[in-house]
Amino acid sequence: MKLNELLKYIDYEELFGNSEITISGLCADSQKARKGDLFFCYKGKDNDSHDFAKQAVEGGAVAIMCERKLDVSVPQVIVKDGRKVIAQTARAFYGFADKNLKIVGITGTNGKTTTTYMLDSIFKCAGKKCGVIGTLGIGYADKFVSPELTTPDPIFLHSILSDMSLCGVEYVFMEVSAHALYYNKIEGLHFDVGIFTNCTQDHLDFFGNMSDYADCKKKLFENGRCRYAVINSDDKLGRQLVSEINGAVSYGLNDPADVFAVDINENINGTSFVINLFDDLYEMKLNIPARHNVYNAMGASACAKLLGIETEDIAKGLSQLDKVTGRLERVARYNGADIFVDFAHTPDGLEKSLQSLKKLCEGNLYCLFGCGGNRDKTKRPLMGKIASKYSDFCIITSDNPRYEDPYDIISQIEQGVKGSGKKYVTVTERETATEYAINLLEKGDILLVAGKGGEYYQEIMGIKHSYNDNEIIKKIIG
Repeated sequence: MKLNELLKYIDYEELFGNSEITISGLCADSQKARKGDLFFCYKGKDNDSHDFAKQAVEGGAVAIMCERKLDVSVPQVIVKDGRKVIAQTARAFYGFADKNLKIVGITGTNGKTTTTYMLDSIFKCAGKKCGVIGTLGIGYADKFVSPELTTPDPIFLHSILSDMSLCGVEYVFMEVSAHALYYNKIEGLHFDVGIFTNCTQDHLDFFGNMSDYADCKKKLFENGRCRYAVINSDDKLGRQLVSEINGAVSYGLNDPADVFAVDINENINGTSFVINLFDDLYEMKLNIPARHNVYNAMGASACAKLLGIETEDIAKGLSQLDKVTGRLERVARYNGADIFVDFAHTPDGLEKSLQSLKKLCEGNLYCLFGCGGNRDKTKRPLMGKIASKYSDFCIITSDNPRYEDPYDIISQIEQGVKGSGKKYVTVTERETATEYAINLLEKGDILLVAGKGGEYYQEIMGIKHSYNDNEIIKKIIG
């Protein structure tokens, strides 16, 4: 594709050099630049990729898109916002593949992954070809791409959407993170449905306060980006969105809503309830426990109904979803006790999971968890307080310490546990902590191993070591 063809679809200020040059690829990492690439420059939080433009040219880049004029020998396109233009350019370069797809975007602190997999199961039951993009990776047409980011960067995202279209995918269910919204990763994309699950404390190390974090979540529904908006009206921000978005569809349990559930029955094997889906009553069964998954199911059901799926297929799809990896997943039974793995890494997520398991527990409820390093430190004592409130015994350990000292993280979590009167231990090494917790279990007990969910690594000092809670648990119990 010629550079001047791409320029028709983006906002740019000046062009220096030959616009007839052929662009054969897009690149935002100078170390990965190849012959024929268009290289993008923008100022990041810690680094400025303008400083690496010459390296990209040496690697083969034939043109640069940048926010200021650079001393390089190739054509330059000057733009106001480098990040926004990456998304615009990638969309055009890959032939506006998103126009061939019906895309559902899910945003919220918790519940995004589970909702995407519920939708995937529902639509497959209805005979549709689907793709999923999110925290657990990218899956479509018998292909799987390992996870890197919840919402991929625009160049990779549009290359995936293009391949999905070529593979005959009809519907895409995509997690949209607050960071993706902040960095304009979805610029130019239009969603057939946008789903809002909730907004609770997370990422304050990045956003600074809950107000700015909430404002970022709202961006999914701005400027007519979503044809339909499906909103959890039991959430504070959700109620605000319902009042602001014309024609928003609400779902919830506490307030009058377009979609709601009654007769909720929870047990260790799952949850059943009767859904009122736009006045269509139907009994639903989930193979995953917890009331918060009823919320996820209501959001998925409302979305599916709006896109023309019959209620019978919605119920069948939900009942056929056996599990969502690392999302309150029952991974083993040992010594008469049940062991669950959950991604719960926020105060709200941990509280909801422990509340649900407490109701199902006939013995002692054990909670093993840690907090990630170089992330929101204010949530650490809050999670310690929540864990001690609902569990009978806490095992505080490492999560992904990254560049922080695990002892410091554990000490901050302890501040929320101390004074509760509950017993707890600290075991820095996560596998050792898991083995210790498992050896405590007796008949009727439940152990929740929280924080990492389906992750296959533990990040320590910049290195991702192979680690998966599920595999470690199975290794320990043999």
